[in-house]
Amino acid sequence: MAASMKIVLFLFKILSIYSFNVLYVKSDVPCAPLYIRPQYMVCVCNSTYCDTAPSAEKVPKGQFLVITTSQSGLRFQKQILQSSSVPKTNVTYSIKLNVTRQTILGFGGAFTDAAGINIAALPDAAQELLINSYYSNNGLEYTIGRVPMASCDFSTHPYSYDDVPGDLNLTKFSLAPEDIKYKIPYIQKAIKAAPVPIKLFASPWSAPAWMKTNNNMTGKGSLIGQPGGPYYKAWANYFVKFLQEYEKNSIQFWGITAQNEPSDGLEFKFPFQAMGFTPEQQRDFIKMDLGPALHSAGYGNISLMILDDVRIFIITWAKIVLSDPEASRYISGVATHWYLDAVLPYSLLTDAHNLFPDKFLFATEACEGSMPWQVKVDLGAWDRAASYAHDIISDLNNWVTGWTDWNLALDMQGGPNWVANNVDSPIIVNSAKKEFYKQPMFYILGHFSKYIVPGSVWLGTKPMKENPLIEITSFLRPDKSLAVTVLNLGFDAVNLDLTDGISGFMPISVPGHSIQTVIWWL
Repeated sequence: MAASMKIVLFLFKILSIYSFNVLYVKSDVPCAPLYIRPQYMVCVCNSTYCDTAPSAEKVPKGQFLVITTSQSGLRFQKQILQSSSVPKTNVTYSIKLNVTRQTILGFGGAFTDAAGINIAALPDAAQELLINSYYSNNGLEYTIGRVPMASCDFSTHPYSYDDVPGDLNLTKFSLAPEDIKYKIPYIQKAIKAAPVPIKLFASPWSAPAWMKTNNNMTGKGSLIGQPGGPYYKAWANYFVKFLQEYEKNSIQFWGITAQNEPSDGLEFKFPFQAMGFTPEQQRDFIKMDLGPALHSAGYGNISLMILDDVRIFIITWAKIVLSDPEASRYISGVATHWYLDAVLPYSLLTDAHNLFPDKFLFATEACEGSMPWQVKVDLGAWDRAASYAHDIISDLNNWVTGWTDWNLALDMQGGPNWVANNVDSPIIVNSAKKEFYKQPMFYILGHFSKYIVPGSVWLGTKPMKENPLIEITSFLRPDKSLAVTVLNLGFDAVNLDLTDGISGFMPISVPGHSIQTVIWWL
């Protein structure tokens, strides 16, 4: 490890990918690289060493920050460059300060049982470094955390909080051992590590089996009866009980989704926890049961989100649920998952926003390796990082207010998962070696969560000349700085200038297969 660290430090000193004047180069604590194969690299962390993410400290007018991550091995390389009064390239991207859209809520990941199991498998010091890597000011500064209500497939077995048939008053409701051991401790550590409050939101996968038409937490099944009936009332109270029990552990929630992937429970042989809702059922459940229950219990300010499913359903669900004034008054936003995004137009998001501009759009789940033909864990794969970046930029450019990754950490096989539905994760834990690996996906996420902070406002960006291999999104941050994220999907470096019309020109060279965050102050 010592030899590799000397090499990477030397490279950071001599490497200059820019043809423009570099005033300053800083990498904070650099990555300890481990090459899986050529062009496939992870950064190794253990109990005594872990790289950090550089902060964007203010620079004087006439200077700007560039932070670069690339397939070639750069990880959060930070440079301070000099702006120019005239463009230095033949391509200029204009940032439109007067063209604004949504305000950012944040970015984050999910505190699943699997994540907790893998974090717990590490020594205490490495556990702290993993949580800090995501939530502290030395890390990605995540401000979002998703928490499954009871079990999901990334548990070791199905369980609910009340498995006593007929207990409609939920007198036997209690959190599971998994909450006490694998969720709450790491949520508390994240809250302590984070420099700002974390927006936590909860999502249920299934009601207890006895509440459902198929008497099973998996497969095709819905709540017994109709909205307004005793089982729907009990299920609404289940949400309240969950919030109250977590509150006893000093954990408060910013939001909830009414149901994780309600379309799953309409499928005959769905293999893991699911519960079906049609949009009409969810509309009526919210207005007759869940909304009133939350309000009467003192949770009227919680951000309730509908759908929490793939984008193909977003227009239908928005129209049916949000067109009802009684249901709509309880609802804050529409949640979407990234699955099938590659074959669905992102413009559906803009269409949904235009239909109901008073409701926010929020991306609540994403992961690589979920398709049957994919490798589950592909250590060091840049294409997976680029896929994340493309999706996030496309979402942000279509009114989405934030983006949530799936499991915070998984093992070397992409689990545990009780139905072997293993996938990839930005952090992979190697418990045998007492270390964890930060994948390219981790650094890609940081280019958004670390620098496009909550309260940032989307700005329009207009290129002088379109380049299909360059994707870009721009934001005005609360401290009156601009943060521009530039993704290069091509092999070759691209030289371009950024300008806001008043601060001069920011000439940059974006390496092939890389992402850059460019920040300057007005």
